[in-house]
Amino acid sequence: MTISHDEHEAQQAQQIKKMTIGTDKYPMPLPPKFDSKQQQQQFEKQRLAAAFRVFAHYRFDEGLAGHITLRDCIDPDSFWVNPLAVHFSKIRASDLVRVNHKGQILEGKHPINNAAFAIHSRIHHARPDVNAVAHAHTTYGRAFSALGELLKPISQDACMFYDNHSVFDTFTGVVAEVSEGDMIAEALQGHAAVILQNHGLLTVGKSVDAATANFVMLDSCCHSQLLAQAAGELKLIGHDIATKTRQFNGSDLVTWGNFQPLYQVMLAQDNSFLD
Repeated sequence: MTISHDEHEAQQAQQIKKMTIGTDKYPMPLPPKFDSKQQQQQFEKQRLAAAFRVFAHYRFDEGLAGHITLRDCIDPDSFWVNPLAVHFSKIRASDLVRVNHKGQILEGKHPINNAAFAIHSRIHHARPDVNAVAHAHTTYGRAFSALGELLKPISQDACMFYDNHSVFDTFTGVVAEVSEGDMIAEALQGHAAVILQNHGLLTVGKSVDAATANFVMLDSCCHSQLLAQAAGELKLIGHDIATKTRQFNGSDLVTWGNFQPLYQVMLAQDNSFLD
């Protein structure tokens, strides 16, 4: 028997409610509903701009590298991306650029990173279930990617990526061709993340909130494993428990929820990203 997306979300919400105190009196936060596609578009552009502020907060910026994309809710064959050479900490919703899968800029006043198009356009094309893609060259992501191996289930947080990420083991230099984007999309499979060997990290999600929170968590888990394996032998969580843990903390609702505290901090620090 198959269940609808709404039924699946309701089941996840019920599972989380069972593990939460006080949700009968104080309702649990849930993703918003919209009265129109235009309202949804503006809201999601603001969340994407906030995601770049989160990347800046964690110092995920390295020159021109790094990009987050969001499928447009009105025209799903196009996506929003950050303008080239604008620091993540300065990006506003009005700065974002919308491009289609042919590389034509449809909205915006700035050029975009060609690697962002080559990689993200092919993932958006290959994964209709993915609405957002996040990629950056972080210190711990680069270090871990040089190992050419998967994360191990050494913590509750790392279990989010257990059987839920892959390694793309081909590095040919700066990505300039969509053919390599196709290979990355294929390596990603149906997972939430891929480690790009000798390159960095990439995560996806059904919302920009989830993709961004997944990236923050993946980078943190890379950091943890690098520390742990440098200190000694790793003690791994068993398959059944790791799978059970992933089913909870890798769910759509939890990964969306992981972004909400980060958003609150960005909003309190500087809400200019809303413009």
